Amino acid sequence: MSTPTLPARRRRAAPAAGTTPGTSQGPPPRRRAALLPTAALLLGALYCLLPVAWVLVASTKSGTELFSTFTFLPGSGLGDNLADLDAYRDGIYWRWMGNSALYAGLGAVLSTMVSAVSGYALAIYRFRGREAVFNVLLAGVLMPPVILAIPQYLLMAKADMTDSYLSVLLPLILSPYGVYLGRIYAQAAVPMELVEAGRMDGAGEWRIFLRVGVPMMSPGLVTIFLFQFVAIWNNFLLPYIMLSDDTKFPMTVGLFTLLAQGSSTPALYTLVITGALLAIVPLIALFLVVQRFWSLDLLSGAVKS
Repeated sequence: MSTPTLPARRRRAAPAAGTTPGTSQGPPPRRRAALLPTAALLLGALYCLLPVAWVLVASTKSGTELFSTFTFLPGSGLGDNLADLDAYRDGIYWRWMGNSALYAGLGAVLSTMVSAVSGYALAIYRFRGREAVFNVLLAGVLMPPVILAIPQYLLMAKADMTDSYLSVLLPLILSPYGVYLGRIYAQAAVPMELVEAGRMDGAGEWRIFLRVGVPMMSPGLVTIFLFQFVAIWNNFLLPYIMLSDDTKFPMTVGLFTLLAQGSSTPALYTLVITGALLAIVPLIALFLVVQRFWSLDLLSGAVKS
């Protein structure tokens, strides 16, 4: 006959293996390991934003404050710097800014269109030599632009097109990296089932591309446009080689000419810094405008295999 047992007292949770009772346990190893990438990203962001902060502060200083005050101490000459930049050579800086907007805007639009058509064709159609064409494009991605600048200049000189707007625009239309992104995104975003359904309904290939391919590729095309716009906006070597008329200079080459003159006229340094600050504003505005068009799952789930 078994004897009744008394109610068991609540037992405290046993300490984890390898730990001493009564001592606090630190964060788990996974959490500590996750802090390393975060710290690396913060250091990278600081490295990228520090020059921007310097330009922002330096643009507020007058010519004398620029070389006599602490680096990150704001000055009192921002208004005068803007007025001097606006008055320099009857406002040629705004002409340079307009040229940059023309090169970057039109060049990015045309490059995005070519990248969309080429990437869609390489992703959807099967034809002989497709992989060879794609490998050539990959080689173009790996090739530095500085290698192509001189051959492009010689070709434009042969066609008597140097020192013109087209001499800067035409080499920028074909972007190997843009075509690469277009193909990768078309493979991921455009299901072959929808393409085949459009063909069965009697739609032509061009109509399928416009009505099916482009809407599904739109987030990727926005990315290609933004990358191309920023690359062309910051492009220096190609217009520097192609152009000799300073009224056709983009903002990068124009500011370089001011910087070169600053060695003999130090007052131009403040104009260069102020112009560099204003050059950042369109890029920030463009990013804020186009970021709402990014959606990684825009049409996810439209077709389930």
